[in-house]
Amino acid sequence: MSGFVCDPVWADGRLSASSPPQKKAPDKNAAHPARTTEATTHATETMTVVGHLDQERGRIFPSLGAVSYGIDQRQIQATPQGENAAFNQIMLRMPGVVLDSYGEVHVRGEHGGLTYRVNGVLLPEGLNGFGQELDTRIIQSVDLLTGTLPAQFGFRTAGVVDVNTKTGDTLKHNQLSLYGGSYGTFAPSLQLGGHKGNFEYFTTLSYNRNHIGIENPTDSFRPVHDLTEQEKAFGYFSWRLDDTSRVTLLTSASYADFQLPNTPDLDPIYPLAQTRWDDPSVQSRLLDDSQTEQNYYAVASYQRSAETVNFQFSPYFRYGRIDYSPDPIRDLVFQGVAEHEVNDFTTGGAQFDLSWDVAPHHVIRAGLLGQYTSERLDTNSLAFPTNENDVALSDIPQRIIDNTGNWSVEAGAYLQDEYRITHNLTFNYGIRYDRFASSFDHEGQLSPRANIVWKPSRTTTLHLGYSRYFAPPSPQYIYPSTLAKFAGTTNAPASAYGDATKVETSNYVDIGVLQHVTPDFQITVDAFSKWAHNLTDLGQFGRAVILAPFSYRRGHVFGSELGMSWRHGPWSAFGNFSYVKTGARDINSAQYQFDQAELDYIRRHDIQLDHQGEYTASAGGSWRDKHHMAYIDFIYGNGLRSGFANLEKEPQYGIFNIGYQYTFTKIPVGHDLRLRTDVVNLFDRHYQLRNGSGVGIYQAQYGQRRGIYASLVSDF
Repeated sequence: MSGFVCDPVWADGRLSASSPPQKKAPDKNAAHPARTTEATTHATETMTVVGHLDQERGRIFPSLGAVSYGIDQRQIQATPQGENAAFNQIMLRMPGVVLDSYGEVHVRGEHGGLTYRVNGVLLPEGLNGFGQELDTRIIQSVDLLTGTLPAQFGFRTAGVVDVNTKTGDTLKHNQLSLYGGSYGTFAPSLQLGGHKGNFEYFTTLSYNRNHIGIENPTDSFRPVHDLTEQEKAFGYFSWRLDDTSRVTLLTSASYADFQLPNTPDLDPIYPLAQTRWDDPSVQSRLLDDSQTEQNYYAVASYQRSAETVNFQFSPYFRYGRIDYSPDPIRDLVFQGVAEHEVNDFTTGGAQFDLSWDVAPHHVIRAGLLGQYTSERLDTNSLAFPTNENDVALSDIPQRIIDNTGNWSVEAGAYLQDEYRITHNLTFNYGIRYDRFASSFDHEGQLSPRANIVWKPSRTTTLHLGYSRYFAPPSPQYIYPSTLAKFAGTTNAPASAYGDATKVETSNYVDIGVLQHVTPDFQITVDAFSKWAHNLTDLGQFGRAVILAPFSYRRGHVFGSELGMSWRHGPWSAFGNFSYVKTGARDINSAQYQFDQAELDYIRRHDIQLDHQGEYTASAGGSWRDKHHMAYIDFIYGNGLRSGFANLEKEPQYGIFNIGYQYTFTKIPVGHDLRLRTDVVNLFDRHYQLRNGSGVGIYQAQYGQRRGIYASLVSDF
């Protein structure tokens, strides 16, 4: 299931691209060689050059002692719902990844802090909503890098999600997919790809409509008011300039509408002028809140790979928006506030990375990154005036308009040396300087990094590392002037003050071993510990699903992971287990979001973080041949934290999933035709992710009940 970069493997045991190529059996149905020699030679040369450029790009961005877990196409197909699965479901099949509500996942006890890279290029950070922006359909393989990352990785250091996309060559044929099933799910998609001469492209278009867009706040089978419609488009375009250089363009657009699900039979709280509580329309199940999320980005890259020097330069741009629309009357009756929020996020920047084989045993790597982000929050609120005891003084709401904005600049530079001391011993050391400046904070840090990797035998790899990290917060700061506007209303903050979120700084150590027990079976064991100042967390404060940062003065996260994988012929299996423990004390930013009693308790006591899933496990097995594929899959969660100061815990749960696919190879039109069915939550297990309590938690959420889905995929 896992492996270190010095001997990389994918989640189901398949060796990575750095492994020797396997000989391909001759195609019995191929045309006469004499008629295809010229075309075959040209295609082979093109594939060889592209493969060389991909390999050299990998040399610019190696993980060098960090822990690397990976999943390839074969494992994705053996994941519930396959390429139609949400991206977070792919992540859950890796060690140390815990499921949360709103599609979130937590890696090694961190809330957020993930860096996303596509084909070695940083994706600028977006807003913290709940839409699954990355589409599983674009993935050829994905790696999760964690632990003590080398100096080339900065800012978001909880983990690096490194996606290698499909290309015109890896997509052998165009594909049309029709997918649907439970909860009114209907999700058609189209994949187009190919290459002509030096030009290569891959694009996807998809649409998804269902009635379980956000987790159900109750344990009912079908949520109330939970329709979502989502459209996504992705494009990868590559122009090979010559045998040593190319230009690529990544583009992505996503637009999603979500209804916010309701909890029926709540009691009205606030009287509203000219609205009677006994009116049939004043019911909580009829609340009509909704949220729209948009995300667009474009990344251009120029790569050049000479004999000893390889580099890549990538400018990028991103725009995102979250638009929350309230139900004015019912929100006022049941919550005392109706607030229309529009949150915009714009980022532009550039990244440069270089590797230089400076000597037989040394590879020097260096790079620069800089980006500017502008954030804006516009709110139009209705709230009731209150007295000093928080009792509404009137049944006529007052309107409060507040428009604020923030900006931030992040810049980083690194220099590192991969020193191959012997054939079996590598020492990678480097230093990184980062600078963060914003409308509310200015900080910088020099961060040393070091990893040593030792292979005492062909089947054993050991590694030990240390990293100093510098993780700036998202530029989402609420100013005192905004808090003052809502004082004396039903939308008043819990506390009257709020400091700006600081940069999280931490020391991180990691030690682990990868053991190939047999050529088909391997085991990874890893342990880690992190000590942090200004430990960053995220919370939802209000009905709009916009996660805002806050921090603890100090924090500690530690744990261990076990990963196993086996593949033999048509059979493959994996198993993961992880243990994570967290502790934090003294909330020192955005205090206005918390009750004073909770702030006082956390100031005096270490508490566990709300997103801590102390134990988690995943396992699965699959079998396939030319026509058939069948799998069984299992996910276990120990339960996240809840209650006052996170002193309580949600119940544990275990979910089984199964699926089967049949491939028709002899069809009158097109190429292969695949029929697939998946059963998610086979035994219809009722399980609660959140009960609406805990530090930074607003609403209850339950996991999905049983779902039965089917897909039809045609290659053409």
